[in-house]
Amino acid sequence: MRKLVLVCILSLLLPYIITLAWTGRIAEEQEVPLITSGKKIILDRKNGERYMDVEEYLPSAVAKQIPMDYGKEALRAQTVIARTYIYQKMNGADEVKESELHMEYLEEKQMKELWGSESFIEYYQALEEAVKSTSGMVITSNGSLIDPLFHRACTGMTRPGDENHPYLESVVSKGDVEADGYLTMTVWTKEDFAAKINQIPEAVPVTAEQVPQSIQIILRDDGGYVKQIQIGTKEYTGEQVQYALNLPSPAYTLEEYDGKIRIVSQGIGHGYGFSQYGAKLMAEEGMKAEDILAYFYKNIVLIFE
Repeated sequence: MRKLVLVCILSLLLPYIITLAWTGRIAEEQEVPLITSGKKIILDRKNGERYMDVEEYLPSAVAKQIPMDYGKEALRAQTVIARTYIYQKMNGADEVKESELHMEYLEEKQMKELWGSESFIEYYQALEEAVKSTSGMVITSNGSLIDPLFHRACTGMTRPGDENHPYLESVVSKGDVEADGYLTMTVWTKEDFAAKINQIPEAVPVTAEQVPQSIQIILRDDGGYVKQIQIGTKEYTGEQVQYALNLPSPAYTLEEYDGKIRIVSQGIGHGYGFSQYGAKLMAEEGMKAEDILAYFYKNIVLIFE
């Protein structure tokens, strides 16, 4: 009888003994993330790869994109925008690597530092509710996911898109001029200005003595955004100069000031598509996220995937 009991015990322990002999430790059960949406993001980070459901990923991504005090409906709209962007990057697949998204993501520790521990729970619950209430919702135009461009605040009018973005039309968003940081001013020495411009790829070198006399804004759009600017003998896009000088937007003016160059910028971001501050004001007037999205993106259809 003892031998029979011993044989039974050994048979039960055998898998653990083999595992211990092979790996040097008892196998641990690993938690497998639940993918309820059918879409996942592969977190290919320095400490290895793991995956996460898109719906679980969204709160921490949206937290980085929009101020939390912009209101529930603006938050819901931004969540739909973020989801649309991720699905677009998947290009019909059910997964995408995080490194391919180029999307910033806030860890819990970073959120607490940003908002304070007392506000963390309230804000994170608001993010989760924004995700839950729009679960699976994305933006399409002519049967395809759109490129959901967004910015913090425009100059009072958003910018029209090109042939690849027919759903981007210029719309009025006058309240954006009230946004914090809407108007900024920077002053450059002529030497520093020339040095920054000369770092633009394929730039034609310009000297401090050539500015600002050789600076000419050739073309602006209706929103006041610079489309073409000439510096020296070279023409640049408004965005090329914006990035070179780290300006908040491509809507700017340049002038000589006390022997230097003064640049006044309007707006925050490129001015295309969804205006976050405009959405904040619309939400305060009682508009829903779906209606706000339809205002900034024309001829769209919201679907659930």
